[in-house]
Amino acid sequence: MYIAMNRFQIILGKEVAFENIWRGRDSKLSGVPGFKTFNLIRGDTKDDFTLYASHTTWNSKDAFIAWTKSESFREAHKNAGKHSDVYKGHPVFEGFEIVI
Repeated sequence: MYIAMNRFQIILGKEVAFENIWRGRDSKLSGVPGFKTFNLIRGDTKDDFTLYASHTTWNSKDAFIAWTKSESFREAHKNAGKHSDVYKGHPVFEGFEIVI
């Protein structure tokens, strides 16, 4: 199994807007081969941002990579820069293969 995460630093006071963006988003993940689960998770609030991560699980790293090269991925991310006013910097991707 494979876990793919993007970490987001969200400007203080923009948390509700960020969560609403994700609530209203058509992720295009339903029916994608190898996709298992999605969660948007909130971490701690620091002096100048609140930490969030998008967390997806996949049957394999290959399934995740295939999705990133698909039309559904491009469609799901076509407006990614539209809400730059809520982010403190760019998202940071982290991928993990499950060992145990």
